[in-house]
Amino acid sequence: MDPLIGMGALALMGAAATIAGASEDLESDIGSQSNPNSQVQLAPQMSYPHRIYNKAISGEPPSNALMCTIGGTVAYVMLNFNVSVVLALTIGSLVAAMVHGTYATTSYMGRCSSQKRFKQMVYLDVLRSHTPPIMGYSFITTFTILVVSYIMVTVFAHPFPLPLLAFIWGITVGAIGSSTGDVHYGAEREFQDVEFGSGLNTANSGKIVRKAESGLRSSMDNSWFCAKFGGPVTGIAFGMTVFLSGWITTVFDPTKGPAAGWESVLAGVLMVLIMIIYNRKIEVQARKAFGPYKEDKEEAA
Repeated sequence: MDPLIGMGALALMGAAATIAGASEDLESDIGSQSNPNSQVQLAPQMSYPHRIYNKAISGEPPSNALMCTIGGTVAYVMLNFNVSVVLALTIGSLVAAMVHGTYATTSYMGRCSSQKRFKQMVYLDVLRSHTPPIMGYSFITTFTILVVSYIMVTVFAHPFPLPLLAFIWGITVGAIGSSTGDVHYGAEREFQDVEFGSGLNTANSGKIVRKAESGLRSSMDNSWFCAKFGGPVTGIAFGMTVFLSGWITTVFDPTKGPAAGWESVLAGVLMVLIMIIYNRKIEVQARKAFGPYKEDKEEAA
């Protein structure tokens, strides 16, 4: 393969992956399908009923894996019937979004109704206003993941079929969303009233912020907030994962011989070491800038 063609396809994959990562994180913020959702689930039990769209019946990795696999399977079948690539990927993503919307609706209704004894109500206006954006983000995530998978199959001649690649990338984007964007959603939004860097005291478990800038807070407010930082950062993280993992084997092609294979391994190890050192420097700088959390004078006494 011409290196320029390979790098061009890789750049397109990175761009699509960046969009997928951002949309995945914002979808999980609207549906509160993330690690901080444990506090959303706990809130009514601690006498804090809310209007958050609570649909987390599974983590983001399996949810996105199912969604992308459904889209990839539908697209794969259509491609075998010589359907247009764009049409096949679009219809596959649409089917996946519809299935995802069905799961979101049933999980929200089930989770909220099961907490009736804690005075948690099912808000139909929340269901009507939040489910379509959830399906929309689901469509974008699935479509861009299918684009990445299709390029790998056609341009880079990957041996895995389209549905399997979509499954793998679905797990990956969900895992990156859980470890990256969820931190912004949980720490900076759910507990916005807690002092920065203080952690979560056990006494504050379930005491999430329920009032918005105007009126009561809903998950749409959370998505609007997280779109400023958490979503883009998740997109950059997933985009870098896709681009850099492919860049190594594109520049140092293992098919050209054992020497190139070892060069790709060394390049990957060097890249990981650079990231570890860089992350450590950022952590040290943050600790020096903000310092350790200081206990209240009353607690210290």
